[in-house]
Amino acid sequence: MEYITNTLSNLIHQTAFFSISWGNVVMILVACVFLYLAIRHGFEPLLLVPIAFGMLLVNIYPDIMARPEDNGGVGGLLYYFYQLDEWSILPSLIFMGVGAMTDFGPLIANPVSFLLGAAAQFGIYVAYFAAILLGFNGKAAAAISIIGGADGPTSIFLAGKLGQTDLMGPIAVAAYSYMSLVPIIQPPIMKALTTEKERKVKMAQLRPVTQLEKILFPIIVTIIVCMILPTTAPLVGMLMLGNLFKECGVTKQLTETASNALMYIVVILLGTSVGATTSAEAFLNASTLKIVVLGLIAFAFGTAAGVLLGKLMCVVTKGKINPLIGSAGVSAVPMAARVSQKVGAQADPTNFLLMHAMGPNVAGVIGTAVAAGTFMAIFGIGA
Repeated sequence: MEYITNTLSNLIHQTAFFSISWGNVVMILVACVFLYLAIRHGFEPLLLVPIAFGMLLVNIYPDIMARPEDNGGVGGLLYYFYQLDEWSILPSLIFMGVGAMTDFGPLIANPVSFLLGAAAQFGIYVAYFAAILLGFNGKAAAAISIIGGADGPTSIFLAGKLGQTDLMGPIAVAAYSYMSLVPIIQPPIMKALTTEKERKVKMAQLRPVTQLEKILFPIIVTIIVCMILPTTAPLVGMLMLGNLFKECGVTKQLTETASNALMYIVVILLGTSVGATTSAEAFLNASTLKIVVLGLIAFAFGTAAGVLLGKLMCVVTKGKINPLIGSAGVSAVPMAARVSQKVGAQADPTNFLLMHAMGPNVAGVIGTAVAAGTFMAIFGIGA
């Protein structure tokens, strides 16, 4: 009887109920909110579902992220996934998948979109100086500021390169959360900064782009950008390689793999491992709150800067550019472009801005990678 009693007692004490803290309960509730937003409202479900589930797992069973040196030489499952984040492998592969899925034609047809994409990076630099004022060191401030590009992979990439692994979880969760909330955060800013007349501006149809232009574009961009900022090679290089697969016409199998099977495998590994960095001990602190606020500031300023430059271009071109496409200069592809389309259609249901907004959207991806490469160069970090 004593044996049975001891056995049952051991089994009961092995459950998570005896080790879970109130902080863990809070994070489990946060994970459930993320799952609700992803499943019920469709907010970037491919990202939020694995992130939220990783958050759920680590707050129930912390050893799933255990380091080998702290666990008898054997690491937890998600620890090994997370190593691929720290080594910048998964963010680079995500960029290759994005390149293979994205049509760069609108950007090629309307090169002025590069300016709108660049303007939307303004929020990154605002957040950088704000983070320094709040007490973060230069490298931490740089890693946090990239959230303003609404680009999760680049945020993870830069945090790893700058040695800010302790902040990687909050940074990544904030970046992906703001990516998911683009349809909620951006429209009020866009409407506040534009008039109804500006939102109704119809843009001329983009010129056709030849296959030769589409083939040359990724090659030329890679040469120019990586020659100027070699540190951008892992991101810009993989983005352009994926796009070259798509456009060259002779690598259909590689395009399909990069944009489908490989992309989704990487998203699963990256999402669950990022979510698993959000244990209560690591996440529930003042630094995390500062990061979330700074990320929102960066994202809001980036959106506003893109729209304001769009307004200026609207004036200069005498009404040929709709300012709303400037908001798509953040890196959330293609969600930010869809938001530009949606807000424009609310003003005039016959207005079609999606393809025009894709130009700044793609430029924003490149711009955020360039911003990350610039910070790496400033701090003397190699690719």
